[in-house]
Amino acid sequence: MFQRVAKEILSGLTVSIVALPLAIAFGITATGTSEGALVGLYGAIFAGFFAALFGGTPGQVTGPTGPITVVATGVIAAHGLESAFLAFIMAGAFQILFGLCRLGSLIRFIPHPVVSGFMGGIALIIILGELDQVQRSFLVVAVTIVLMLVATRVIRSIPASLIALLIITPVLRLADPLLQDVGVGPVRLNETIDYIGRIPESIPSVTVPEFGGSTLLTLLLPALSIALLGSIDSLLTSVVMDNITGNRHRSNKELIGQGIGNAASGLFGGLASAGATVRSVVNVRSGGTTALSAATHSVILLALVAGLGSVVQYIPLAVLSGILILTAIGMFDWDSLRKAHVSPRGDVAVMFATMIVTVVFDLTVAVAVGVLLALVVHAAQSRRRKAQVVHDGADTYRIEGPLSFLTVDRVFTTLRNDRPAVSLSLEKVDYIDMSGAKALLTFIDHSHRSCVEVGIKDLPAHVEARLVALADDEQRDKLKTVVETA
Repeated sequence: MFQRVAKEILSGLTVSIVALPLAIAFGITATGTSEGALVGLYGAIFAGFFAALFGGTPGQVTGPTGPITVVATGVIAAHGLESAFLAFIMAGAFQILFGLCRLGSLIRFIPHPVVSGFMGGIALIIILGELDQVQRSFLVVAVTIVLMLVATRVIRSIPASLIALLIITPVLRLADPLLQDVGVGPVRLNETIDYIGRIPESIPSVTVPEFGGSTLLTLLLPALSIALLGSIDSLLTSVVMDNITGNRHRSNKELIGQGIGNAASGLFGGLASAGATVRSVVNVRSGGTTALSAATHSVILLALVAGLGSVVQYIPLAVLSGILILTAIGMFDWDSLRKAHVSPRGDVAVMFATMIVTVVFDLTVAVAVGVLLALVVHAAQSRRRKAQVVHDGADTYRIEGPLSFLTVDRVFTTLRNDRPAVSLSLEKVDYIDMSGAKALLTFIDHSHRSCVEVGIKDLPAHVEARLVALADDEQRDKLKTVVETA
């Protein structure tokens, strides 16, 4: 018992080190001021703690994320910081309502190409937002990115972002005068170096923002937008956690936990937050499997905040810019982009359309457009909307109908029945999209890890071709072992 608790606490410590520079960077990006460092940290502290305590995905870490920061930036610019805190509280109330109305279950109907396009669009928005800092301090940004890439390969026990902060920050204190207006001929490599500047050190306290009827009405749509994006972002992270751990998250409980977290964050002057994929994965891989590790990460950040101001003021904005750019690059679904030429054309069109709409128009509109296009593609490719799982006796099952984003959750929930062996006939699968192929490959992975013997028979040529095209090398090898030849 003691070892288990110690492992959870150590995992929380590891995640807090990863979360520290990201929370500062996202907070400053959202507010455009040095005070944003505290706003981002308070988001990681309070939203992170309460979402861990009341959420439905054990081990998931909550904090400021790319999608939330993009929307929060617009709300703060349009309505001011105080009103934005009220919008975050309202967004939390909406999320609690979503959970009580059991809307979390709808996440299973978001197609994989929409998720890929949405995250890619968010990544582009973050990168575009950092171009001004890149232009002012190109050399420092470039060195930060290179150092992080090298550190990721050489020193895996310490987060690359922390290594970049600890090395570059003190070096620039000495080298700053040498890096003013540096260039090669007409090309300017470094104009100037900007720093965060001193942030006020204070113990966080509850502050209820002033509001009236007109203010609430004005903030209604921004709050709803934050709630929708935060919910989608968090539940997508929950799905990633399920894929890693083999567990099943409770989506509606997760929404309630996220809502309580965002309401608390707004009351304490923190940034709206959501389930953070990278931090959650780090937590699981460090041994954190319960809410204790995620809550510990928030407590450790709170302990750091009291004396952080004197240190944070010397952090160069260009270093945070490099961290954000590399984080954004990691948000792209590179596997899907690399395999676009062998993926279904309709799914590829949905992915890029979602990405473009995300960048050009609006994030919530992008998800709606993506899902609508996916439904059109599905209707054009398959005459049947539903798939059914037929139990042929013993451990033998037969899938009839399309394996698509509309059906995979129910199909594979039925097949995860704790049996030691599963024989699966796919003879009557008339259509499989990217979501269906990914779900089947993930099912084979989980079965292999759980020591469940899987056999697939009567595999149609078009289904096999799609699975082989979208699988990685390890999944291809597993596929060969489970496919039963006639």
